[in-house]
Amino acid sequence: MKKIILAFLVLFFACGCTNVATMNLEEIINTGINRKISMYNEYRVGYKYYLPKGIRNIDYTDYNEKLTDSKYIYYLYIDAVSYVNKVLEKYEENPDCYYSQAINNKDKFGYIEIKNIEEDKYLIEIMYNYAKIEVIVREVDINFTVLNSLNILSSITYNDKILDNLMGENVLQYKETEFNIFEPKDDSNYLYYKEKDEEQNNEEVHDSDLIN
Repeated sequence: MKKIILAFLVLFFACGCTNVATMNLEEIINTGINRKISMYNEYRVGYKYYLPKGIRNIDYTDYNEKLTDSKYIYYLYIDAVSYVNKVLEKYEENPDCYYSQAINNKDKFGYIEIKNIEEDKYLIEIMYNYAKIEVIVREVDINFTVLNSLNILSSITYNDKILDNLMGENVLQYKETEFNIFEPKDDSNYLYYKEKDEEQNNEEVHDSDLIN
């Protein structure tokens, strides 16, 4: 009973009476990066984080995770190498985007970039706290998705001792990855085509003409 009451109070004070749908993106960002989350429900080697209610993990490998809210797929990338090396990058805002904003909050930094990639489809890229989330959503769901993403990214807590031991003197080999969380994607981004491929595969599976 106490756990239920505590969960309710956390949600109540975190969200207050504000309607997320009517907030502007600056308010959403400030809410997401300043929310104090001390609960964790996802544990990995070297880091842990909190998944908001309604979102679940459906797949993960080394520092790459796939999440879903049953409506959209969130791709989460953890850059443990940059965290260990305390890499700092400066983001230049893109005036051609639907929304583009650098994020600076004390010792944490990043950016949010939202692009209209086709009719009522928006690619959201948020890099914060040495991790990145990419997700494609409809315009009506942008606010909720940005808040969920920032809640996840803000909650990530790294275990310095474990990561230092994992990286050690071989830290450079971990840096040789195809994905750079500090660089926004162009319009021909990997996520967009990955979703197209998944949609096509789903259509092929359900095609009655292929059933003998």
